[in-house]
Amino acid sequence: MHYSNRIHTANGILAALPPGEIALIRERVEKIEIASETAIHKPGATVKHIYFPLSGVISTLQIMENGACGEIAVIGNEGIEGIVPFMGGHTSSSWTIAQSELTALRIPTTSAKRIFARGGAFQHLVLRFLQALMMQMGQTVVCNLHHPLEKRLCRWLLLNFDRTPSGQLAITQETISNMLGVRREGITGAARHLQALGVIKYSRGRITLLDRDGLAGHSCECYQVIQREYERLLYPPAK
Repeated sequence: MHYSNRIHTANGILAALPPGEIALIRERVEKIEIASETAIHKPGATVKHIYFPLSGVISTLQIMENGACGEIAVIGNEGIEGIVPFMGGHTSSSWTIAQSELTALRIPTTSAKRIFARGGAFQHLVLRFLQALMMQMGQTVVCNLHHPLEKRLCRWLLLNFDRTPSGQLAITQETISNMLGVRREGITGAARHLQALGVIKYSRGRITLLDRDGLAGHSCECYQVIQREYERLLYPPAK
């Protein structure tokens, strides 16, 4: 079972905390709604809040001087957004945007750092999530270098569907091409082939998952590698 089924609409890190630490966080969080394509953090900007997504998908992007961009990671309700302060930094080095409409809890960075410094379960879970996120970033780089576009698209779709319980992504081919750093025509051809195979349905601005196992079967090994690592680090078997 893929990990998204285990946390439903809750945040995975918050759900795993003991009551005492949950109480510390609950005193300081606020629930917010963020519109699709809204920037959450920008390069060079101070990270003032840490976000716990409840629903929706966050994209982490690197953007070049000429405007070209590429997605290096996706975050959903399995984790948090705004990890830089936990590593001793103050400002973001990447763009993070709400790829879809996002519901999240946010906490001031100063409060989150104090709870983190206590060295309890919150610190442990944040560090494990950070390891999983770094692994996703590294695997994404290798995937983009060595695998055909269609397989990369399957990997990208699976990571997003894992974080979208409805099985529907409201997203354009142009946005996907920007995320994967390829020409829009390539995405069009790959999406049409996947639709012909019966694993997705594509209409203008919306992709519907029809056959998850089929989509996974057409992906490269990178999706499974990422999935296994998230399972291992964030959802280990109960002792």
